Amino acid sequence: MADIQSALREIARGAEEIIPLEELKKKLESGRQLTIKLGMDPTAPDIHLGHTVILNKLRTFQKLGHKIVLIIGDFTAAIGDPSGKNATRPELPREQIIENAKTYAEQAFKILDKDLTEIRYNSEWCEKLGAAGTIKLASKLTVARMLERDDFSKRFASNQPIAIHEFLYPLFQGYDSVAIKADVELGGTDQKFNLLMGRELQKDAGMEPQVVLMMPLLVGLDGVVKMSKSKHNYIGVTESPKEMFGKIMSISDDLMWSYYDLLSFKSVDEIKALKEQCQNGMNPRDAKIELGREIVARYHGEDEANQAVEGFKSQFAKGALPDDIKEVTVTSTALANLLKDAGLCESTSEALRMIKQSAVKCDGKVITDKNFAIEKGTAIWQVGKRRFAKVTVE
Repeated sequence: MADIQSALREIARGAEEIIPLEELKKKLESGRQLTIKLGMDPTAPDIHLGHTVILNKLRTFQKLGHKIVLIIGDFTAAIGDPSGKNATRPELPREQIIENAKTYAEQAFKILDKDLTEIRYNSEWCEKLGAAGTIKLASKLTVARMLERDDFSKRFASNQPIAIHEFLYPLFQGYDSVAIKADVELGGTDQKFNLLMGRELQKDAGMEPQVVLMMPLLVGLDGVVKMSKSKHNYIGVTESPKEMFGKIMSISDDLMWSYYDLLSFKSVDEIKALKEQCQNGMNPRDAKIELGREIVARYHGEDEANQAVEGFKSQFAKGALPDDIKEVTVTSTALANLLKDAGLCESTSEALRMIKQSAVKCDGKVITDKNFAIEKGTAIWQVGKRRFAKVTVE
């Protein structure tokens, strides 16, 4: 029993909700190897640290001896998960989905043991349903029940279109659980409706229903909304060690502890000890450096992590410019365009936002006027704490 309690504590660590916890305990007590499911729709080629929150939890189950099944939604990605969306998603070409899936798997194996992970594509069983099977599946859910979903109800109330095929998405996701006989399915808190659908369809099929485990959504670098590439507040797992470490160092001291809870492999006691040290006078920056070192080492190795730490200390703690500052030539004389063309911002809208946040410097001087007069010549431009460029305006 002690082992079961220890396993439950590890599994529940950082989890937002487990439905129902008592069923999970019974499954663990059965002593059999459980099938743990995670569905991934490869709508983009890369993953960021927000995605790894759930991958880390899968790793916990894997270390406890359970079977991990990653379901690549090559069928459902063509529909697009409507969760949290205020508009119908565009359909992705199958070729792009398959290519994205390869990258997803490669990056997931930076966390999971490849030899102990099974990858399945849900086209394997969804395509076999055919028209008759899909109609039968659709009969399991009413329109009224579907409109209980917050995202759909908001779109319906505001007269925004909801395509019929979007109603099918949670049904197909739930059917995945039936197909692989999942014991536990993981997902973010925004996936609750879809995850519970698996329980309902399994019950309807006469199966023991899966337990649903939901993890919190990792807040992005802005400290406001969830980590997302579209919000430009993410840390990609394939980013350079220097960029990854610098981004981690840019998060607030308060947000750091959430990152520790959701991303670190340190024990609860180790994290608690770090918090106490900070409360007793240790500089939170040192705890953040330790977090950055751990995460960079996970994706790039110890040597690269140590170099990133030393580079950060040299560049920022001592106020030095980076040794590898890039040199670019632009013709833009509008500030936002210059920052975009120099590669310091991904878009002019991001540039305007950074200017407004007093995060732009020219030769060390903070620039807050979006209409700042750009003169021809060369200057060192800086955006945020990590992005530098030696820019020549012709």
